Amino acid sequence: MKSVIDVVDLTVGEIDELIKIACDIIENPEKYQDAMKHKKLATLFFEPSTRTRLSFEAAMYELGGSVLSVSSAQSSSAAKGESIADTAKTVSQYADIIAMRHPKDGAALAASTNASIPVINAGDGGHCHPTQTLADLLTVYREKGGFENLCVGICGDLKYGRTVHSLIAALSRYAGIKFVLISPKELSVPEYVTEGIIKKNNIPFTETEFLEEAMPKLDILYMTRIQRERFDSEEEYMRLKDSYILTPDKLSGAKPDLSILHPLPRVNEISVDIDKDPRACYFKQVRYGKYMRMALILKLIDEAEKDGKTTVRGTHIENAVCKNARCVTNCERELEKLFYHTENGECRCSWCDTKID
Repeated sequence: MKSVIDVVDLTVGEIDELIKIACDIIENPEKYQDAMKHKKLATLFFEPSTRTRLSFEAAMYELGGSVLSVSSAQSSSAAKGESIADTAKTVSQYADIIAMRHPKDGAALAASTNASIPVINAGDGGHCHPTQTLADLLTVYREKGGFENLCVGICGDLKYGRTVHSLIAALSRYAGIKFVLISPKELSVPEYVTEGIIKKNNIPFTETEFLEEAMPKLDILYMTRIQRERFDSEEEYMRLKDSYILTPDKLSGAKPDLSILHPLPRVNEISVDIDKDPRACYFKQVRYGKYMRMALILKLIDEAEKDGKTTVRGTHIENAVCKNARCVTNCERELEKLFYHTENGECRCSWCDTKID
């Protein structure tokens, strides 16, 4: 746990430990109010954020620490062309831990290999968002008492939704999980998730375009917005943006103990009328996110006292390039282009996990 870039960096035991710490913080906040005294968190946010950035900052303040903040690329030396590597090396001289959001897939990994302090990925493009997943897991744990034998419906943008990919990866390691994947065909879960995670772990799953059809089976409904910022075409976004809108009538066939989650922000995919329903958990989810980030900061700074450095798996392959336009290697030219092979023989980019022909 030198850094946390992807939720699969964490073992099930480590996730369970973080949940235990977070629950203890909820029950005994005074015990932790000076735990990070004289420690500094640097929040480097090169992409817009409300909840994630404020959640990290609130977490550090409630632990008795302080915060150094970059709230946009325009307010940092990135606007002058500074590389992610140099930014990470520089900020390491000021802070004890970094939380970083960046629009490029693999950016947090690039930072972690150059920083001398822990780096937490607060979202790298459409790739990963591990701390949102940890917030989701804590919410499920508090609402359901555990993770086993749950039917989880995930609805909306399953192609570009980094929270979706991370949540599937995390829950796939628990016994008895089933997924119902609800999306337009154009926004279905990428192959590397269905093949490399769901099928690899023999998880039962179904794919459908119809939310009402799936509703009676679900223990968890995880709604997501259609993300304008991930589309190259405004026309395609406008065509798909209202694909799923959850209204009270669509809950008529749902279980009475269904838990409705959403990583937020919502646009119009959940009617405000749902907010009054006791099954709505998305604002609890926001609060749990703060507690989980407190637990993660505590754990990582404790682990930082030990030896260890983030390394990137993979090797150089002559003439191989990542064709993902959002991959960090396409803007950070000094990064070595590295690739790894999966168990089924696929070749993938070490930075963004894109499949290479």
